[in-house]
Amino acid sequence: MNDKICSFSGHRAIPADAEPRLRLLLRRRIAALASEGCTAFLCGGAVGFDTLAAEEVLAERILRPEVTLSLALPCPDQDKSWPAAARRRFRRILTEADETILVSPEYHRYCMVQRNRFMVDHSSRLICYLTGETGGTAFTVRYALKAGIPVENLAMELD
Repeated sequence: MNDKICSFSGHRAIPADAEPRLRLLLRRRIAALASEGCTAFLCGGAVGFDTLAAEEVLAERILRPEVTLSLALPCPDQDKSWPAAARRRFRRILTEADETILVSPEYHRYCMVQRNRFMVDHSSRLICYLTGETGGTAFTVRYALKAGIPVENLAMELD
């Protein structure tokens, strides 16, 4: 665990009316963390919340060059079945990231779980967008809490 790394986990589907507010919450939280000295951010590179978080980290990096974005990818070509627009956004983030970590050399049924555990194991905090009790984000949040990693759920601030 690193006391200066923040990771992100969240749902792929975000209601259209919630996205602008969620983006603003991310922007504010990332800026606050960076001003407190937490300048390294770790993101899983999925569509939805991961994409928003990565884009906001990259935006903060323009203001604070010490901010870094690392992508922890579950496998090569994770975006191969995504819609074209999502693939373009992902590829742009991929080229702008400071580091890419490939968690598994190939796809297997647990590579997403592996990626999520890797992110928690290498972070001191987790910012999430969690609206339910099942799925990958719920698992990641439970794993982080069990490991003693503080979790901040931005979905709670949208209500």
